[in-house]
Amino acid sequence: MTRLHFASALLPSGWANDVRVVITAGAIAEVTPGVTPAAGDERHAIALPGLASLHSHAFQRGMAGLAELRGDSTDTFWTWRETMYRFALAMTPDDVASVATLLYVEMLEQGFTRVGEFHYLHHDRDGSLYADIAEMAARIAQAAEASGIALTLLPSFYAHGSFGGAAPHAGQRRFICSVDQFATLISASRKAISALPGANIGIAPHSLRAVTPDELAAIIPLADGGPVHIHAAEQVREVEDCLAWSGRRPVQWLLAHAPVDRRWCLIHATHTTDEEVAAFARTGAVAGLCPITEASLGDGIFPAREFLDAGGAFGIGTDSNVLVGVTDELRQLEYGQRLKHRARNVLSAGAGRSTGRTLFDHALAGGAQALAQPTVGLAAGARADIVTLDTTHPSLAGRAGDAAIDGWVFAAGTGAIDCVWAGGRKVVEGGRHRLRQAARERFNATVRRLVA
Repeated sequence: MTRLHFASALLPSGWANDVRVVITAGAIAEVTPGVTPAAGDERHAIALPGLASLHSHAFQRGMAGLAELRGDSTDTFWTWRETMYRFALAMTPDDVASVATLLYVEMLEQGFTRVGEFHYLHHDRDGSLYADIAEMAARIAQAAEASGIALTLLPSFYAHGSFGGAAPHAGQRRFICSVDQFATLISASRKAISALPGANIGIAPHSLRAVTPDELAAIIPLADGGPVHIHAAEQVREVEDCLAWSGRRPVQWLLAHAPVDRRWCLIHATHTTDEEVAAFARTGAVAGLCPITEASLGDGIFPAREFLDAGGAFGIGTDSNVLVGVTDELRQLEYGQRLKHRARNVLSAGAGRSTGRTLFDHALAGGAQALAQPTVGLAAGARADIVTLDTTHPSLAGRAGDAAIDGWVFAAGTGAIDCVWAGGRKVVEGGRHRLRQAARERFNATVRRLVA
C-alpha cells in the first residue's frame, strides 16, 4: 500500500486541498480530501491525473527530425511518407523495442501515463510473416512493460495502397494483411499483452485508403467490443481521392456506412465540413487530434471550436512522436485555433474559464473514452496514474488550481513535472524516469546504426 498526500489535487469534482490518496495493487483505493498529512504519507504539492496519448506510431520516434531536408518538389505528407517507409523497412524487432522503450519513457516524463499504439509495422523486412505473427506487437508490449506505461494496443489492418482496393506500394509490404491473417494477428496480440498490467486491445483499420468496405465490415467484429480507431480526412488529396472513388468525403462515408459510435475514434478528421462536424459530434465518437504531428506534416487545422460547440469529444495523441509532451500537444491545439480565428482563448469553456483546464479536461475524458478506460482521474477504482508538478518552477510560482495548469501548459516548457506514478509505481522522480539513461543509450546505438 502507498499513501500519498497532496496540498492540492484535481479530482473529478474539481480542485481539493489536503488530499490523501491510498494506492493498492496498482489502483486508487481511497481519495480523502481535507485531511492533514499523517506519518508515512509521501507529500507533494500539486497532483493531476495522467493523460493518454491516444494515437502513437512508436517506431517513428526513431526518425524524428530526419525528414526536415527540403526536396526537389514541394514537401508534403506524401513525401514525408516515403522517408517513413524507408526507415520502417530497415527496423528489426529489437530496433522497435529499443525505440519504443525510450519513447514510452519520454511519454511518462512528459505526463502521459497510457498510450494507444496504432501498430502497423507487423512483418519481416521482406514482407514475410514472422514465426509468431505478433512478434512486433510483443516488442511493443515489452517496451510498455519496461517503462511502466499502460498500453492500449491497436493492431492495424492495412491491405491496399489507395481507395478501391488498389495494390499496395512496395514500401508498405511490412504492413499488409489479409482478413484471415489479421484475425490471427489479433488473437496472437491478445496473448502478447495478456500478462501486461492495465493493458487492453482494440483494432485499427488504417484508413479508407487501405481498407475496402467489405474488409472493414469483416474486421470490425474482431474488436469484440473494444475500441476502433481509423485515420480519416488527414489530407486534402485524401478527401479528393475519396470523392473520386465514392462520391463522399472520408468522414461523410464513414458516418454513412460504418457503425461509428462511442467506441470509435476518428484520427485527425482535419478536413471536415460543418455538416460532417455536427454529424460526427452526434455519434459520440472521439476526435483523435495530434496537433504537433498535424503541424509538422502540414495537414491543416481541425475545426475544434466548431466541434466542441456541437458537443464533440476529443483526445490528444503524439502520432509521429516528432516531439513528445502533454503541454506541447495542448498548446499547439489552442494556438492553431488562435491562428485560424485570430482570437485568444478560443477553446476555453466560456467567460472566466481557464483555457488550460478546458483543454486538460477534454483530453483526459476523450483519451479515456477512446482507449476504453471506464474509470479515470484521481478517483477510487481508477488505475493509479498520477502526475505531480514542481511548484518551484518559475512558471508555476504563486499559481494554484487552474492557474497552475495554465502556467504548465502555456509557459513552463520542460521541467515542471516532478513525479509520475503509473499503475501505482513511481517511475519518474525529480523529472527523470528511472530507465532514462539506459533507454537513451540503447536507443542511440539503434538509431546510429539505422541512419549510418
